[in-house]
Amino acid sequence: MCINRRRGVASEHETYRTYSLHGMNADTMPNAWDIRETDLSPLADDAIKLRFALRYAALAPSNHNAQPWRFLVDGTTVLVCADRNRALSVVDPYDRELIMGCGAALFNLRVALQRFGLGYTIKLFPDPDDPDVLARVRVDRGSPRDTSIATLFDVMTRRVTNRSAFAPTPVPEDIQDALVQAALAEGVDAVSIGRTDIRDRVAELVTQADHLQLRDVRFRRELASWIYTGTHGDGMPAYAGSVGGLLDFTVPIMAAAIRTFAMDDGIAASHQRLLDHSPMLLCIGTGEDSPFAWLACGQALERVLLTATKFELSASFLNQPIEVEQLRSVLRREIAMEALPQVLLRIGRAPSVMHTPRRAMQEVVVE
Repeated sequence: MCINRRRGVASEHETYRTYSLHGMNADTMPNAWDIRETDLSPLADDAIKLRFALRYAALAPSNHNAQPWRFLVDGTTVLVCADRNRALSVVDPYDRELIMGCGAALFNLRVALQRFGLGYTIKLFPDPDDPDVLARVRVDRGSPRDTSIATLFDVMTRRVTNRSAFAPTPVPEDIQDALVQAALAEGVDAVSIGRTDIRDRVAELVTQADHLQLRDVRFRRELASWIYTGTHGDGMPAYAGSVGGLLDFTVPIMAAAIRTFAMDDGIAASHQRLLDHSPMLLCIGTGEDSPFAWLACGQALERVLLTATKFELSASFLNQPIEVEQLRSVLRREIAMEALPQVLLRIGRAPSVMHTPRRAMQEVVVE
């Protein structure tokens, strides 16, 4: 069974074994993003390579930077699990985005294993009695390797959610096509939204969703609980200008303000400015709403984001019209998408920003 724990509170039934690499405890690593392939000994066996690859898996994006995954390792096998105790019950009541985040982590794991010369087999939802176990990945040198993702390894540590205004420079059509193809390669659908009139209607839906979400006191409290200042391993740091890059969270009082006041007019206006400075919108969708589809969408999402990074592009999320159920079907109709919308991205060129932090590896790896 996949072991979970509540945020900041360890269960009395859990036992963790601190995991280290080459004598270095994960807590002593100054920055999870400061990882180099050369840190892995050329003499490492397959089990060590698998554990090292998990450091890349943990760099995946997730809603509110909740990092809702846990990896159960046994030799050369790892179970990728959903940590439901890190769920966002208001904005993501069905754990749709939680499972997509785990799918993104699974894709990063695939890329790293490919780089380290390891074949592997993956079985999705291998245990019908435990829905928290999303995938079983087993190193298998006899399995074929996926060379199509090899070029994405070098950009995994460069990928970052960038909520700045993007430069007006258009994204070339061949790159737009490459991003769509990246999603299709993972078995999901994607639509590039280019027409001005459609983009304007999407902007209206984002604004409408902002108002609906921020007038819900439960949503505001959940949002504020994941904003912090200072050193932390998860959540949205104040220095990153999180929450859509809409407000200046340089002082703790801003989180308290969101918790208490709707502030929806200012946030909606800021989202409109972001849309005005976003040369490309991309919507990723699936044929059905199911954990299998969400997991596939998460892998497609990370493949798109890494492909964008390879082309020196930045991206951030505008998922509000998808998170508000009554607007999701409207968005689907406006963009003429046959699939069910799962993720809405804005893509363009932007100045570099800081990465959000990551939890120590012994918090997410269980042996």
